[in-house]
Amino acid sequence: MDSETHPLVSLAIRSIKHHIEKGHPLPCPDPLPEAMKIQAGTFVSIKKNKLLRGCIGTVSPKYANIAEEVIQNAIKAASEDPRFPAIEKKELDQLTISVDVLTAPEKIDDTSSSDVKRYGLIVRHKGRQGLLLPDLENIKSVDQQLKVCLKKGGIKESDPYELFRFEVKRFHHS
Repeated sequence: MDSETHPLVSLAIRSIKHHIEKGHPLPCPDPLPEAMKIQAGTFVSIKKNKLLRGCIGTVSPKYANIAEEVIQNAIKAASEDPRFPAIEKKELDQLTISVDVLTAPEKIDDTSSSDVKRYGLIVRHKGRQGLLLPDLENIKSVDQQLKVCLKKGGIKESDPYELFRFEVKRFHHS
């Protein structure tokens, strides 16, 4: 890891390693840096060989501060993403980690004002939700982004769903 790694990414990396090696969450930094005292939803994405290996997050904050949010989401991305087996210690050196810090979701009437590079999308219907982060390699259009969100949420195109958009600050290391 180089000195350029953002503190939230460094925290996510340490959290994943600590959980795999010790079996419990990394303690929250103490003293907590001022920049980590804020509350925000975060997503931790893990890639191996440029392919997704785990991604879990929170749309709005669940924990007391962003440090705790990243610690918990990093552990869940590494061990609880239902699409992948838990990350093993032998994989640690092959992973790239990114942390997205989300703005509060903003309700929108339709996708006409959306932009897949700038905005993530949330689709909600009767307690179900599909979410897609912005600026993903395989997502080229708002229509494609919407279809993926509907599928992820198990929502039909004919259902009366609500739309929300959000922005992220993305931090990563390689």
